[in-house]
Amino acid sequence: MKDSIARTTALLSTCTIFLTACGGGTQTGASSANNTTNTATNTTTTTSTSGAIPIGIAVAQTSNVALLGQEQVAGAKIAEKYFNDKGGINGTPIKLIFQDTSGDEAGAINAFQSLINKDKVIGIVGPTLSQQAFSADPVAERAKVPVIGPSNTAKNIPEIGDYVARVSAPVSIVAPNSVKAALKQNPQIKKVAVFYAQNDAFSKSETEIFQQTVKDQKLELVTVQKFQTSDTDFQSQATNAINLKPDLVIISGLAADGGNLVRQLRELGYKGLIVGGNGLNTSNILPVCKALCDGVLIAQAYSPEQVGEVNNAFRKAYVDQYKKEPPQFSAQAFAAVQVYVEALQSLDKQSKVNKLPLNQLRTNLNKQLLSAKYNTPLGEIAFTPVGEVVQKEFYVAQIKMDKDGNQGKFTFLK
Repeated sequence: MKDSIARTTALLSTCTIFLTACGGGTQTGASSANNTTNTATNTTTTTSTSGAIPIGIAVAQTSNVALLGQEQVAGAKIAEKYFNDKGGINGTPIKLIFQDTSGDEAGAINAFQSLINKDKVIGIVGPTLSQQAFSADPVAERAKVPVIGPSNTAKNIPEIGDYVARVSAPVSIVAPNSVKAALKQNPQIKKVAVFYAQNDAFSKSETEIFQQTVKDQKLELVTVQKFQTSDTDFQSQATNAINLKPDLVIISGLAADGGNLVRQLRELGYKGLIVGGNGLNTSNILPVCKALCDGVLIAQAYSPEQVGEVNNAFRKAYVDQYKKEPPQFSAQAFAAVQVYVEALQSLDKQSKVNKLPLNQLRTNLNKQLLSAKYNTPLGEIAFTPVGEVVQKEFYVAQIKMDKDGNQGKFTFLK
């Protein structure tokens, strides 16, 4: 564990040096983040929590990652109202405090610093990207503040530290399901082309799983094409792949770039099945590729049809407010808040949590949240001692677009 922390600390330093080398505004942000990192590490937390219990939500509300982060905000807000309506922490309400991480590492670090030092939160839900978690989670680890990753699925996220857990199942478990679903739809698949965003830690981690799955299924990997999450033109990579006549395309990227890649593959004439990774797992890609999104397969850690009292309440609240079925990212954010609420409720029965010194509350909460089971919209979940989520139910959905291409939905496969 300590070795892992050391590695991530080294990575943070490397990232900071890199960002500094970029100059301009990025240099100022990275420098500021680094300075406040040291502040958090040395903070002595002795302030008791009074009034509503503050929980930090550090997700991407802006940038190209906002297509995912805004869904997390929606899920967290529904959880806040749901649990406060049910009495909060044995009569004491929770209060979610939101900080925008944007889409980069410096933004996530600054958001964590603000929540820890200014807002005095008892724990944090976030950040949106695994790429950000590898830089920001060590900040919370040094300050001994619990972190629950709502959508960090890359390898070695829980191993960042003792205060880091996640409710997002690792890509190694989820991703292969969509490839198997593609083979079920078309057993004649032989040749596979893989695309991934090389500047994103999650996409790099996910593509390794996808490529291993291709080998495990005795398929031929005909090409691996790389891109950036900021790219909008994929003509070159798409053409290179199509010339090799793949039967299946697998994409690991984010919603905006992944949606544009799907659209351009179809416009250039690719007619085979497409599997999208978790970064494409949002209805926000539908306006990007519109009718050409039709048929994309994506593995899921959540189904709106999950049978359970909490999911029924969550699903109804989401549909009432947004007039569509809740997406995975909202469900995972809800589940992360739920873990904090139920762990706090258990602690409060032992000793009133709003009377504990903040540093003691954070430490006790971290131990408590790892020790219980939770019936969430994701189904029953628990944690390993390291902080890895233990989840039982997984799904695969396929995008079905209306004829006009303006509306569509994720249809869950049986």
